Amino acid sequence: MKYLHMLAFLLLVVGGLNWGLVGLGGFMGSDWNVVSMLLGTWPMVEWVVYVLVGLSALWLVLGHKKECAWCMGGPKPMV
Repeated sequence: MKYLHMLAFLLLVVGGLNWGLVGLGGFMGSDWNVVSMLLGTWPMVEWVVYVLVGLSALWLVLGHKKECAWCMGGPKPMV
């Protein structure tokens, strides 16, 4: 489960950064969708990446309370 959690976290970071760049690119009048830039010639693979990012978000949201020391009242991780 630890590896699935790490993969979900990585995909969520990739998705979050991509959406941040899409938003910034929109303000600059550009298209900064990195996933589309890298996988745009393979739309099915691009869609799979988006679905995996969404599933990762669901996985982390549903398992968050079990994994998070802050939410569980245990020792707080160093920030």
